[in-house]
Amino acid sequence: MSQHIQLLAPEPVAYPPEPARTGNTGLGIAAAVVAALVAAAAYGGIMNAIDRQVGYAAVGVGLLIGFAAGKLGGKNPVLPVVGVLLSLGAVYLGQLFFIALALADYGNVGLGEVLDKAGVGGLNDIWQEGADAMDYVFLAIGGFVAFGAAKKAGD
Repeated sequence: MSQHIQLLAPEPVAYPPEPARTGNTGLGIAAAVVAALVAAAAYGGIMNAIDRQVGYAAVGVGLLIGFAAGKLGGKNPVLPVVGVLLSLGAVYLGQLFFIALALADYGNVGLGEVLDKAGVGGLNDIWQEGADAMDYVFLAIGGFVAFGAAKKAGD
């Protein structure tokens, strides 16, 4: 009797797909810009809905922007700084958007009409007249959180 030894080839191993590539500074900056625009609109909308500013919303702006920059951009040391600058801009634009929404509500007109007649310059003038220390605190909160979030997400 002869024994047949049959050698079997090992089963192929299925490797998981490669994780999303991180460390692309340009992608991190682009994502942070998109996040800043979305966050500014949300910030202004939240302020309009509750008719005041809250620190948690500024924290959310900073978190969103910093996370987007760091997660997609990696550990590049420029990303936290970009996050700070974009967060400052997003909180400011959110405040301007809040003013525009409030004017539209007050005048019972559309947002487009307010933006067309007042423009960014007019909204900025209104912002400067009404700005107090808390407005600057909210700017600082957003920037501070964005810096930390970008550093943490990039790790």
